[in-house]
Amino acid sequence: MDGQAIIRVQNLTKKFESVTAVNDISFTVDRGEIFAFLGPNGAGKSTTIKMLTTLLRPTGGTVSINGFDPARQQDEARRSFGIVFQDPSLDDELTAWENLEFHGVLYGVPKELRRKRIDELLGFVELTERKDHLIKTFSGGMKRRLEIARGLIHHPKILFLDEPTLGLDPQTRNHIWDYLKRLNKEENMTVFFTTHYMEEADRAAARIAVIDHGTIVASDTSANLKAQTHTTNLEDAFLALTGNVIRDEEASGTDRLRAHAAIWRGGRR
Repeated sequence: MDGQAIIRVQNLTKKFESVTAVNDISFTVDRGEIFAFLGPNGAGKSTTIKMLTTLLRPTGGTVSINGFDPARQQDEARRSFGIVFQDPSLDDELTAWENLEFHGVLYGVPKELRRKRIDELLGFVELTERKDHLIKTFSGGMKRRLEIARGLIHHPKILFLDEPTLGLDPQTRNHIWDYLKRLNKEENMTVFFTTHYMEEADRAAARIAVIDHGTIVASDTSANLKAQTHTTNLEDAFLALTGNVIRDEEASGTDRLRAHAAIWRGGRR
């Protein structure tokens, strides 16, 4: 599988003074793969994603995103991916269309192509009839669908999703995953996601990596992880790998919003 990897992580490490948040991890994600990156709060997920998406410089190791080093080739790497953070980041005082237009301008998508892409994406996430409505009138599920559309405005090769269905009802969660799987199939787009809903990872991901205390403790298919831990479901396998101790939050919502703003600023350069 490694020969067609679009994400390559080798001996990646991140230290904050005396704390090692990510400790010498290595993994690959294939082009067109749906890949789940799981771990308890504070395990190193957000720190890893920030290094993959140009927001943090590694202390050691290497990363390749679609052939680019996100630490040294930030613009090229950013054009290769879209990202949807866990916390809402749409402008409630703008319409759905205006949010997509603003994002497309920031990423430098040419006007004619941008407008065509916006129309396509609004149709794709079934929000065409609401395109001129203010975001503050949208439900949580509608906002999430629009955030996913926004992350796709520049035709990324990779879509990073940080808990994309957190707090949504089962019907909306299923709709969103239907969209993501369709995108994955039609555009061969790689999907890299985190979630605390184990059934999502079980159903959607071709492979799963589990990180704990900054180290990858397992990486395999869901079926193999269950077999390795002698469990019958992914949640039990996850607990067998990471334990039952309740963890502190890894990053605040403010941190994630700041990270999103940093990516937008980078898209304008």
